Amino acid sequence: MHGYALENLHEYLQPGMRALDVGSGSGYLTACMAEMVGDNGRIVGIDHIPGLVEGSKRVLDRHYSEWMQSGRIKVLTGDGRKGYPYEAPYDSIHVGAASSHVPTELIAQLKSPGRLFVPVGNFSQNIVVYDKDCNGNLKEHEIMAVRYVPLTDPEKQCSEEFS
Repeated sequence: MHGYALENLHEYLQPGMRALDVGSGSGYLTACMAEMVGDNGRIVGIDHIPGLVEGSKRVLDRHYSEWMQSGRIKVLTGDGRKGYPYEAPYDSIHVGAASSHVPTELIAQLKSPGRLFVPVGNFSQNIVVYDKDCNGNLKEHEIMAVRYVPLTDPEKQCSEEFS
């Protein structure tokens, strides 16, 4: 799935661009995105599970310490459903969990032009690409049916409901 995401976000992960990786987990995709945006770009990875964030920071520090020190990659703990407005707007946003609804808070953090790649739905899910044009108009199109974990909070994710 990471390959599909990078392919669909490629135009918005050019050198010097800024991106947000929601549900960054291990940091693997975050590192791939950082490679694409180059030395003058910036990737912010956000995940709500502190253990995942700390683990990804250790791995990224070990393999990409220069990127971490320079700020090319920033990884933090937070509620990815709300994005990370402090560094917005973003040229692209990737979401690694399914939003139950149109993620308006993330769309608001997109540049014009910009692209959001996100699974949307509950039981029936699709990867949806939201494109914001230079005038701020939004277009959406579905790419494919998928099955992702829900974009939720840590308490709900760790409850028996999702076990």
